Amino acid sequence: MTDTHAISSGALQATVRAQGGELVALADAKGPALWHGGPEWPRHAPVLFPVVGRLTDDTLIHQGRSYRLTQHGFARDALFTWVERGTDRAVLELRESAETLAIYPFRFVLRMIYAVAGDTLSVTTQVSNPAETPLICGVGAHPAFLWPLVEGVSKEAHRLSFPEVEPGPGRAVEGGLIGGPLPLPFSGKELPLAEGLFANDAIVIPDVANRSVHFAALDAAGQERRALTVSWEGFWDLGIWSKPTGAPFLCIEPWAGMASPLGWQGEFADKPGIMALAPGESRDFTWRVTL
Repeated sequence: MTDTHAISSGALQATVRAQGGELVALADAKGPALWHGGPEWPRHAPVLFPVVGRLTDDTLIHQGRSYRLTQHGFARDALFTWVERGTDRAVLELRESAETLAIYPFRFVLRMIYAVAGDTLSVTTQVSNPAETPLICGVGAHPAFLWPLVEGVSKEAHRLSFPEVEPGPGRAVEGGLIGGPLPLPFSGKELPLAEGLFANDAIVIPDVANRSVHFAALDAAGQERRALTVSWEGFWDLGIWSKPTGAPFLCIEPWAGMASPLGWQGEFADKPGIMALAPGESRDFTWRVTL
């Protein structure tokens, strides 16, 4: 049986599991809001660590030595241990092991902190460096929300709206790597939604100007039938993604880092957008969803 734990605020219920340290369910009185997993994509809200996206040739180079590290890293497939299981809060932890050191030569402590209050779930990824040398890593969130949010409402009758205009540009995605600049497909502060939007992979917004986005299903009169708001702190990039072939979910992904630039290969510590934590340093990256 999958090792899971449910937390509740009364207005909101969330379930997390030890496998992947992942959020696997989120619902309020109107029903589920998180993608349930399925043949289109088996995940729900995977934890991206120690990389976001792909490295060139799936290869990490550290001090001249090569390690094979695949897309989005290993945390999403690792078994976390429980630190806390409360009624409205749960904490899970992952540390380095012989298996991780074989593909990622750094010590680390990765904690996932889930908490619910009122109509909001907060998810904090806490990265700490227990070593005497720098910890080089990226970290990201990848939650998938139901799209459509309401049965019977077309995908095109949904909108993503931002508090401020995103100046752009975005970046292309080519073979999982980051390509050249692209104009963002915005209409003012809104990103019109349609399946064709993801024909060439994710919408990637480096150095995102906003710190929240509102996702809403609209009726024929343009009124909101159901909506949620995702906000974030600590992350500096944003990805928006669904399957290019179409799938009933939309991922809103705050990132601290992204895939390697097309054609780039070098020392992991020199990778564009990567971060380094000093010995003993800890950083929090938080995203929230309000239903």
